[in-house]
Amino acid sequence: MTRVAAVIVAAGSGTRMGQPKQFLPLAGRPVCEWALKAFLDCPEVVKVAMVMTPENVAAHGERLASERVAVVAGGATRMGSVANGFKALPADLDVVAVHDGARPLVTPAVIRATVEEALRSGAAVAAVPAKDTLKRAGPGRVVAETPDRSSFWQAQTPQTYRRALLAEALERFAHEASATDESQLVERSGHKVTLVEAGYENLKITTPEDLVTAAALLASRGEGRAPAPRTGFGYDIHRLVEGRPLLLAGVEVPHTKGLLGHSDGDAVLHAACDAVLGAMGEGEIGIAFPPSDPRFKGIDSKKIVEHVLAKLTAKAAVLEHIDVALVAEEPKLRPHYERMAASLAAVFALPRSRVNLKAKSHEGLGELGRGEAIACYAVATVSVPG
Repeated sequence: MTRVAAVIVAAGSGTRMGQPKQFLPLAGRPVCEWALKAFLDCPEVVKVAMVMTPENVAAHGERLASERVAVVAGGATRMGSVANGFKALPADLDVVAVHDGARPLVTPAVIRATVEEALRSGAAVAAVPAKDTLKRAGPGRVVAETPDRSSFWQAQTPQTYRRALLAEALERFAHEASATDESQLVERSGHKVTLVEAGYENLKITTPEDLVTAAALLASRGEGRAPAPRTGFGYDIHRLVEGRPLLLAGVEVPHTKGLLGHSDGDAVLHAACDAVLGAMGEGEIGIAFPPSDPRFKGIDSKKIVEHVLAKLTAKAAVLEHIDVALVAEEPKLRPHYERMAASLAAVFALPRSRVNLKAKSHEGLGELGRGEAIACYAVATVSVPG
């Protein structure tokens, strides 16, 4: 039987999505694990190298690794990641397929079609005919040409090659950082690449809207289930004292006093972190950062947020929204709303539209009303795979 292996590249940073899109939940499992499932559903695929960031290797590696799956840390570029995955595969292969971890809707039929073409001609790329009118832009985005679209195709993955052809291309162009797919390197090595018609549903997750489309397509196949939305609540309070900066939501607010605490005292980040942990059923920040531990004396609360975001990634969960309410008699916080909200969004890697922040006075009542402390309440919504 033909021996086939695959490299699934899931080491991207996901800058447009605000987090690695390969691990966003989709119909009950992370995006890249749908791609992995499609390859494992092909008995002829003897090995799959899952290439991920070192952080995701630590978070997901033990769960994903098996006799047929090798978990590999990615390189500095896409080609570096492909090369790392290729090295993890056995040498006695006929064909190697390279696939984007952000293409969850690939099917065994498409995989097999590229394998068959690679066996026949050496190199095959899944693709679809361009269906929109194409424009070539000149200076100032002025249309310079409207080419005939009938000869244009949109490349997808898998891109599948006889093992020797891919090995040659990766060796000859080991330091090629600008290539966006492997077929460019195979072409530059002097080999022809054949297009294999796939389907428009073999889309790449790039924007939040793509997740909605992919979930609908999976549902039409009778696969998957929607992630469960969960709500968490957080609360924090700190005493106001002289001689400390007032840090709220990751920014310094002008005031004569600051918040006393074992850390930097940022009540907003602490409450928001507890809310996110609560939605995931992961306790509270004091478990990982106990105030009795001198190692965390004066810790930047953004470090605590990083810990919480790592928990999100490990569960393949998505933070959807944060709403916080500060209770403070002084200083007046309304002039700082936008700066604090923008900072809160940035720290939690959320679009600004998914964060809300406001402040209330305590009407002169109690320690809050006397200006002796500031408190913060937070609510977080998190989508957790079912």
